[in-house]
Amino acid sequence: MASTRIVRRKKRKNKKKFRLLLFFILFFGTAIGYSAYEFNVGARGNDDDINSEVPEVEEPEFKGSENEFGKTNILLLGTDTTSAKGGRTDTIMIAQYDPENGTAKLASIMRDSYVSIPGYGYNKMNTAYVFGGAELVRQTIKENFNIDVQYYALVNFDGFTEIVDELAPKGIDIDVEKSMNYVDRAGGLYIDLQEGQQKLDGEQLLHYARFRHDSESDFGRVRRQQQVIEAVKDELISVKGVLKLPRMLGMIQPYLKTDISEVEMLGLGKDFLLNTPDNIETLRIPIDGTYSNSYYEHAGSVLALDESENRQALDEFFNSDNTQTAINDAEDEPNS
Repeated sequence: MASTRIVRRKKRKNKKKFRLLLFFILFFGTAIGYSAYEFNVGARGNDDDINSEVPEVEEPEFKGSENEFGKTNILLLGTDTTSAKGGRTDTIMIAQYDPENGTAKLASIMRDSYVSIPGYGYNKMNTAYVFGGAELVRQTIKENFNIDVQYYALVNFDGFTEIVDELAPKGIDIDVEKSMNYVDRAGGLYIDLQEGQQKLDGEQLLHYARFRHDSESDFGRVRRQQQVIEAVKDELISVKGVLKLPRMLGMIQPYLKTDISEVEMLGLGKDFLLNTPDNIETLRIPIDGTYSNSYYEHAGSVLALDESENRQALDEFFNSDNTQTAINDAEDEPNS
């Protein structure tokens, strides 16, 4: 049967898949973890109108499920702490790695998306972690978008500048899309960037992705987050980047909390080089034309979603090639 073949393939490639998966989380996860700090500082005013109190909770067991087509979906949460208590996860992404085809995808879910949180009713997406940890975020994604995730990684922005400067002491090439000037002395935020192709060091790259003080607000920032991830990936797979892997793996660990075993880190560099995705496909939820700005006393300003349209968009993004995979497996299965 086709399903039997899928299970056999997953077992055969399990070790290799885990190594690639953890590498993907460690580096790309850290690259986006910093953005939670900006939300907590630069965008703190957006949460001042929220009246509901949020309880502190212990991290429940994460009950992720495997993908029957051999892909791995990872929940990436960005915050200013790796503790299970306090703090909202203002960066929420789903990363997918397909070891069969060597492809990687990344979907960003806007923090202000108004979603149904199991057991708590409707609220902002970024409150789910505070109410019930990564497991409740997983349940919320499943209930609203029907997407399963297998693992989670909670990443801390603090390591971003240090990691980038170790990876590229002379800076990382980035095409700054517009001139950016903003000062927030209370929040310690100083942004002064000029438009155009240039090399940015860790702090400058952080500022580029933190900027939200224009008409696009969070939407522009999410796009730049994804641009930064792609730029870091390109630098990482260079010869110089590969030579720095051992040291960088050690530097990243204090900024990461995940349910993936660390033993799978052995041999990551070699496996990743042999299976590096050419690029990372990206998506933002909500997609254009499927949301409106609303306000609720218990939640504040939110993005009211067209749930059906956004659920379909995520399904097509992550699962569009599953049907063909099943057909190919059925054709390859020997006749009994």
